[in-house]
Amino acid sequence: MSAHTSFDPQSFRAALGTFTTGVTIITSRGEDGEPVGITANSFNSVSLNPPMVLWSLAKNARSLPAFSSGKHWNVHVLSHEQETLSGRFARQGEDKFAGVDLDEGITPAPLLQDCTARFQCRTAFQYEGGDHVIFVGEVLAFDHSERSPLAFQAGQYALATRKPRQELRLSSTPPPECSYTEDLLGYLLGRAHYQMLNALRRLLSSQQLDEHAFFVLSVLCIRDQLSLEELNNFVSYTGFEVTPATMRFLEKQGLVAVESIEGEIRYVLTGAGRETSLEEIALAKAVEQDLVDRLGAADADALKVLLKRLITTTDVGLPDLWGPR
Repeated sequence: MSAHTSFDPQSFRAALGTFTTGVTIITSRGEDGEPVGITANSFNSVSLNPPMVLWSLAKNARSLPAFSSGKHWNVHVLSHEQETLSGRFARQGEDKFAGVDLDEGITPAPLLQDCTARFQCRTAFQYEGGDHVIFVGEVLAFDHSERSPLAFQAGQYALATRKPRQELRLSSTPPPECSYTEDLLGYLLGRAHYQMLNALRRLLSSQQLDEHAFFVLSVLCIRDQLSLEELNNFVSYTGFEVTPATMRFLEKQGLVAVESIEGEIRYVLTGAGRETSLEEIALAKAVEQDLVDRLGAADADALKVLLKRLITTTDVGLPDLWGPR
């Protein structure tokens, strides 16, 4: 790693971007009473006693006069579900507050809903900071939730997750000399999958159905009137093949009916089949909720994002079950 002694603005920005931050929206009201708001990631804590925070705003920002003259402003630490809202308040030339529900705060500054944390502040100091103005505020009130926070890193939105204090260690015995370790991604994914699937199997056994029937009924619950080939296209990633015998079993159970459409056999859920499928999905959600409770909502959200990226990266062209026909 070589040090840069000449400050190229783009390189300097890229270096600063390696520092992961949260994403906030700062709101206030102008002298005319109109609400103003901007997206910022310059927010930071200053003091616990007295409670104080700071953020900075570019001197050429159109909203600078409103924040400079206003006595109160609110900092909203955005949740991962508020990425769209972050983009809206980062743009210029639109009514940023149109259709946005607000809570009533202790000051006139607009107070957004559904955030990870909110700080209602009074301006204590303003400082010159190069091409920015630094606002230091006294926190008059605050609240926070369990929502997963939105993060920003290297010019992209991200999710933060906690690193365990102690790494997974299955045995106290030193591992043999081999290249297969517990850090192998395939092993971690496989073990997590089968441990979660095992919990679901125990719940499904009460219905005298296995996970293969769960796959079939779940697919038909989302998209009905499928041929055997289409069913297999949707579940091929599981390594399980849906056979005519599988469908005959489900038909005898009264869960699936056969229709002939333009001379082709297609399968549809019966009323009992749809009810059973919804019960199975409820069981799967119960297993998931137990996992979320153990991991924490923030880490579960981060895990979902990473798994979606992994699925996109490794996808061999499976049809989109939730997309249009």
